[in-house]
Amino acid sequence: MNLSKYIDHTLLKATATEADIIQLCKEAIKYKFYAVCVNSCYVELCKETLNNSAVKIAAVIGFPLGAMDTLSKINEAKGALIGGADEIDMVINIGFLKDKKYDLIENEIKRIRKIIGNKTLKVIIETCYLTDEEKKTATQLTINAKADFVKTSTGFGTGGATLEDVKLIRSITQNKIQIKASGGIRDRETALKYIELGATRIGTSNGIEIVKKQLSNQDNY
Repeated sequence: MNLSKYIDHTLLKATATEADIIQLCKEAIKYKFYAVCVNSCYVELCKETLNNSAVKIAAVIGFPLGAMDTLSKINEAKGALIGGADEIDMVINIGFLKDKKYDLIENEIKRIRKIIGNKTLKVIIETCYLTDEEKKTATQLTINAKADFVKTSTGFGTGGATLEDVKLIRSITQNKIQIKASGGIRDRETALKYIELGATRIGTSNGIEIVKKQLSNQDNY
């Protein structure tokens, strides 16, 4: 299996510099990753560095807490699109979910869906903070709002993706939308387990290590 096509090569650290982002893009081109995933301020730099390569640009919105107002998220998404983003990874308002303000969450996703048109929309539900019932509800709201993916984690919470969470999410999505597993995925074996469970995208900052092992195995044949 060619894992490169599943990987969003990710750098979202607060300390990331322009040089780091340029390096990220060059690595994504070299290893033929599906996309780079960056904070919205670096979308234009990625666009310049990727220079019409096949690598997509995913920008995170409302990251990492999801607690800013909807208008702020919409404006950030608009700016990312103007800069050249192909995909938007937005964080839901976790507090609203726990307060059962489901209409507000679904409406926010719908508004961003409308703004970005046919660009890919991934919705981060931050599973580490949710009960199983809340994970199910957040997934259903994401489906209702016609997003393209439900995404497990920011990687900045108390935990990242788990195999159990992806199984649970898959039981709700039933292939209606796709699943992105992210946070804490550091090796090829783990990435393959998520893909076997139904994840179609892997968010990781360890993509090179994952792919290098695959290339090494191929070289040994």
